[in-house]
Amino acid sequence: MAARLPRLRRRSLSVADHTGPITLSQSRIFILPTRSGLLFGVTALVMLFGCVNYNLGLGYLLTFLMGGLALVSMLHTFRNLVGLQLTAARPQPVFVGEVALFPFLLGSAGLTVRRSIGLASAEQRPNFVDIANAQATVVVGTPALHRGWLRLGDVRVFTTFPLGLFRAWSNLESDVQCLIYPRPEREFSPLPAPRAGDSKGIQNERGQDDFAGLRQYQYGDSLRHVAWKTAARTDTMMTKQFCGLAGGELWLDWDALPAGLHQEARLSRLTRWVLEAASAGHAYGLQLPSVVIPIGSGAAHRLRCLAALALFGE
Repeated sequence: MAARLPRLRRRSLSVADHTGPITLSQSRIFILPTRSGLLFGVTALVMLFGCVNYNLGLGYLLTFLMGGLALVSMLHTFRNLVGLQLTAARPQPVFVGEVALFPFLLGSAGLTVRRSIGLASAEQRPNFVDIANAQATVVVGTPALHRGWLRLGDVRVFTTFPLGLFRAWSNLESDVQCLIYPRPEREFSPLPAPRAGDSKGIQNERGQDDFAGLRQYQYGDSLRHVAWKTAARTDTMMTKQFCGLAGGELWLDWDALPAGLHQEARLSRLTRWVLEAASAGHAYGLQLPSVVIPIGSGAAHRLRCLAALALFGE
């Protein structure tokens, strides 16, 4: 049995993020009895021996009925996966410490209704779905422990429908990857001062002109700037931030960080600054030892900076 496992492994499917839907054919589906199925079979066998010993006519009827039920259950379990179509969608980036969610679109050819289809990775518990309207989405999660690209790896689609006596499954070797951003620094660090440059102006948090957002209350903040309505709703003290316009360019510079910060701490602080600058509407640039992203703003610019931080050194 152990020698057959690598052969079964080689017959598994490969689902990549650039491919279309994969259809499970009969040759790609494996089926074995579950523990309940084995117990059911042993019970039927004991009943058969008893019927042969004591020549019980009704016992034969019940035993053969149980055997026929098991065969029909095996057929329906196998057919519940045959023809199933799977499409791997591109996951959304997350930060280190969060759960990366890999969505899969499950489809059924024709009007076939499929019940209790499970999808699971090695790290997480399976998610189940019924496919009654041709399509359904199942999300497989895995913890994001390190920044950079996270590959989902092996995924198994399986079912024990309808009676749980048999388990049919197919292995997927998924090439889908999720981009993991560095964990933002938890402690508040003020944005660096703007440099002299050609920009027409950037928002400066030290101004008092326009409301720019909220941050965690710190000892010494003026009570006039406390968001009392937010504190009443959430029981959390938050401080209002205001901004004005100041000339110069806002650069988030790797070399300007304290020398005592190690690499991951620098990336965490720059990630926090990118999020704060984008939230406040600043135009900013990012300078890394190997990458320089020019001054810009907007959602696309924020994602470009976060991606550069996530892939730093790779």
